[in-house]
Amino acid sequence: MPFPEIDPILFQIGPFAIRWYALAYIVGLVLGWRYLMRLAGDKTIWGKKPAFSPDQADDLLLWAALGVILGGRLGYVLFYNPGFYFENPGDILAVWKGGMSFHGGFAGVVAAVYIHARRNNIKLWSLADGVAAVAPLGLLFGRLANFINSELWGRTTDLPWGVVFPNGGPLPRHPSQLYEAALEGLLLFIVLRYLTHHTKALQTPGTVAGSFFIGYGFARIFVEFFREPDAHIGYLWGPVTQGMVLTIPMILIGVGIIWWARQQQSR
Repeated sequence: MPFPEIDPILFQIGPFAIRWYALAYIVGLVLGWRYLMRLAGDKTIWGKKPAFSPDQADDLLLWAALGVILGGRLGYVLFYNPGFYFENPGDILAVWKGGMSFHGGFAGVVAAVYIHARRNNIKLWSLADGVAAVAPLGLLFGRLANFINSELWGRTTDLPWGVVFPNGGPLPRHPSQLYEAALEGLLLFIVLRYLTHHTKALQTPGTVAGSFFIGYGFARIFVEFFREPDAHIGYLWGPVTQGMVLTIPMILIGVGIIWWARQQQSR
């Protein structure tokens, strides 16, 4: 399949340009923000009362946006291509060229949640559960942005849905960005939605956050088998990639969080 002819610039007025890449991140953040406010206002899913108010969820948007953008970009710079950016520091801010790390953005959001919880006297793990429940929305649109930007494509394939990316050579490749959008975004959102609305997971703080860690970890490792590793990094050992190495600890941490949450609940 040929790569769809999508202009990376949605519209431009003089030097001012709105790119699909930026719009996807904005849409993901706004939808996540609105969904978090709805969770905060739903008294039926928290047990006695919501752990935080819609106004407190509203105030988190700016912190979360800064965490995603700054953490995501710095994570990519430090984890994936530090040599290039140390030699070309002016390109560190050129986010429109692509290059955002989930793990860096995740660390940024963790910091934002911690600061916001402390400043507003909110139970940390309850706020973490709420943010974890909405995070797949951001991942969904972020991976769609990767596809539109023709970056992070997959390995070569002869499957009928292989895509010939404009900067990926003449051979069709797995659209691994779309695999990630489906697994890390849509499927993980459905799973966490089931936990928040059809079980009592939110009444055991940490359960939803831990489930996000585990769900994302397995989805990401699965897709790494189809995704082309960064050319300047390649494979670390056999089929093992940098993405796998950075993700395996998330699964272990997620299991530990759920175990801890259940221990706290049983006391």
